[in-house]
Amino acid sequence: MTQDELKRAVGQAAVDLIKPQLDDNSIVGVGTGSTANCFIDALASIKHLFDGAVASSEASAQRLRDHGIHVYDLNAVDSLDVYIDGADEINDRLEMIKGGGAALTREKIVAAVAKQFICVADETKLVGLMGTFPLPVEVIPMARSYVARELVKLGGDPTWREGVITDNGNVILDVYNMQISSPADLETRINQITGVVTNGLFALRPADVLLLGTQDGVKTIRGA
Repeated sequence: MTQDELKRAVGQAAVDLIKPQLDDNSIVGVGTGSTANCFIDALASIKHLFDGAVASSEASAQRLRDHGIHVYDLNAVDSLDVYIDGADEINDRLEMIKGGGAALTREKIVAAVAKQFICVADETKLVGLMGTFPLPVEVIPMARSYVARELVKLGGDPTWREGVITDNGNVILDVYNMQISSPADLETRINQITGVVTNGLFALRPADVLLLGTQDGVKTIRGA
């Protein structure tokens, strides 16, 4: 199967997994990116089974609305039973790098609210050591240069993602050349730099379930 076919397969697998949990009061958390888009497209086929969704980006919110799915503001929701999103890299502990689409802060907020986090990814995203994909860091604009200097001290090579403004009005630094052996520790250290909104490591709140699209079908991997 092609990579696009793998993404569609895991999107459908996620719908099949959550379908028995849904009822008229259910609100589904939905992420951002190409694999999340495949999930949204599959989710539309069962939109009559749940109340609505919370999206981690304006782009995902619009795609949901285009399918006739009601989108709630997270502030209007007490809790989410499930959040489905992709990953740029994920390891066997279901820790991730996310943020290639610049939605990392909202993704992290929605993940924090959800009782269950299901990651949907194709087999190219599963890695032994994270860091080949550059680590996104969302930064308050006036702190960009300062934060970049601090990231250099941590051993990274930060690059400003020029022309990109997040849905929150901030900028992104992509940190290259970091071999991330202790993801939770690095997530905490970067978040403590003044001017950082958050970074794309999802290690303090990893996924609970990984639906991995492979040439042998969709594999279900559960966290510890």
